[in-house]
Amino acid sequence: QVQLVESGGGLVQPGGSLRLSCAASGSTFKSLRMAWYRQVPGKERDLVASITKGGSTSYAGAMKGRCTISGDNAENTVYLQMNSLHPEDADVYYCNAQPAVLRYWGQGTQVTVSS
Repeated sequence: QVQLVESGGGLVQPGGSLRLSCAASGSTFKSLRMAWYRQVPGKERDLVASITKGGSTSYAGAMKGRCTISGDNAENTVYLQMNSLHPEDADVYYCNAQPAVLRYWGQGTQVTVSS
């Protein structure tokens, strides 16, 4: 069974940066392509970035060019470094496999961008 716990969100000023972390447990995790998603309440979750176990990355959406996904296989952790944040980047950010697995969704971490 895979359990994912996101952290690192918070309040940041426009133009600021945040580093999100996703700590994973469970042996199945080691074979998964992992990703970060974002969601405004009431809307679907959108893909932000993904990474394979080999380190290949891909990006999507408005954060493309302003974020970097990385992983630490030894620590079973996936990171999302977000830079030059805009107020419209404010969302709840989640990690999951790609494609997402329903039972893997965690609580997410709230990102707020405001002066």
